[in-house]
Amino acid sequence: MLGAQRVRGLAIWGLAGLLAIPIVLALAPPALAQTGITTKDEIVLSGEVMVDKGETVRNVVIFNGPVTVDGTVSGSVVSFNGAVTISGTVDGDVTSFNGTVTLASGARVGGNLVTQTEPFIAPGATVVGSTQRTNARVFLGRFEWISTFAVWIAVSVSTLGFGLLLLGFAPRAAESVAAAAIERVGPSVGWGAALFFGLPILSVIALVTIVGIPFGIGMLLGLALIYTLGYAASSLALGRVLVKRPTSPFLAYLAGWGILRVVALAPILSGFVWFAATAYGLGMLAVAARAVQRKPAAAMVTSPLPPPPPMPSPSA
Repeated sequence: MLGAQRVRGLAIWGLAGLLAIPIVLALAPPALAQTGITTKDEIVLSGEVMVDKGETVRNVVIFNGPVTVDGTVSGSVVSFNGAVTISGTVDGDVTSFNGTVTLASGARVGGNLVTQTEPFIAPGATVVGSTQRTNARVFLGRFEWISTFAVWIAVSVSTLGFGLLLLGFAPRAAESVAAAAIERVGPSVGWGAALFFGLPILSVIALVTIVGIPFGIGMLLGLALIYTLGYAASSLALGRVLVKRPTSPFLAYLAGWGILRVVALAPILSGFVWFAATAYGLGMLAVAARAVQRKPAAAMVTSPLPPPPPMPSPSA
């Protein structure tokens, strides 16, 4: 759990940084272009940025790692996670979202100093602008909402396209699955729970054996497609409850899909709705497949035998 939260946090920091780069680069003073001085930008994902004494860079943007400025930054310094130490000159703003900020004696910041924690400003250091505090939680919350909405859009587009594609190629099979959902609720729930949890477990078990490694890898890679198929089946079944035949199955699918995607916008319900729809859809597919397999056997048993030929009448 801790690892997942850390990865998620780094992803949010990365998204924030990517969105902030154009803003930061726009902060470079226009006088730089007029003087003809050519400098470079320091943009680092993870590592360390050092501006040595006598060196001049334009802007510094670092997502994870420390920043040390002994020379000159003609633009601004933006640090998302890491310590910032300045003994030289920064003509623009210095912004730190997470980490300590130290201004040594003789350091100069020509713009604002924006930090999350209280900065250490030694005697003799100068901040021309104002010293402000930033709330990293609010900042992260905004980008977390953006990332969540982006995931919602991606899932919505993929499930919509996948479902419409299946209806276009196999409309009768899709209607059979929807009928199974309405007529056989109990078996659909049971099969759905077994498949939803059983497929990943079976894949992991297969990875342990040398012979089953290709099967396990293929199954893990195909889980996203399998789960999407189950979600699409539930969307059609829900739509058929509201939109009866002979209305087009496409309209029924759009109705059910729209309801599920609107409910998925609720943070508390989104995960539960996805699980319920996916698992129930997998169960419906299994029940419908079993019904198709039984039909030929039932037809063979119940088909009447041809009547025997009439006995020839005895000759007079």
